[in-house]
Amino acid sequence: MRSQFDAALNALHNDLITMGSRVEAAIDRALKALVDQDTALAEAVIHEDNEINALLLKIESGCFTTIALQQPLGSDLRKIGTMLKVSNDLERIGDHAVSIAKAALRIHNETYVKPLIDTPNMGKIVREMLAAALQAYIAQDADRARAIAERDDEVDALYKAIVTDAIQIMMTDEKWINQGTQFLFVARSLERIGDYVTNICEWIYYQKTGEIREFND
Repeated sequence: MRSQFDAALNALHNDLITMGSRVEAAIDRALKALVDQDTALAEAVIHEDNEINALLLKIESGCFTTIALQQPLGSDLRKIGTMLKVSNDLERIGDHAVSIAKAALRIHNETYVKPLIDTPNMGKIVREMLAAALQAYIAQDADRARAIAERDDEVDALYKAIVTDAIQIMMTDEKWINQGTQFLFVARSLERIGDYVTNICEWIYYQKTGEIREFND
């Protein structure tokens, strides 16, 4: 029975890492589509979100089946609970990557009012946070997870800067309202991604320690 449980857990773990890698790629490609005004790439991000959603359903089904058949307790149950929570947060991050891709499509034929600096920087931070969180999950490193979550303050600071900048630009000339609005949507999506990565870090901490903590509250 234990060997069956370990095999099921390993399969779920691998699916979760695959899902995380695809979500990482979705963020990267959505931001590249925005910066390069690449409509084909933006459309690919939107289309490929179906694969992320399918992985979520596979992981959820596997977790519930394992709970029903194996009736895990203690740390084993925490592992499965963490997989359920992390996979749901990853799916939501994927949805925000789609939102960024859709914003890119809405302004693909507009000349940008200024070079993009803060938005790509914000995207870089959340990608780094997610990549590090996935590594912390693999290593079951609670201390690293807590440190990763601290970077959400950087994300929040850039979000505030982008919002201020976008509003000022829209106030100078109404022709920039659509573009400014789309960049506000993008910034909000990136800010939410940072929040979801922080959630993932909290669940990693819980899996390892059994303690529920709220980071950067």
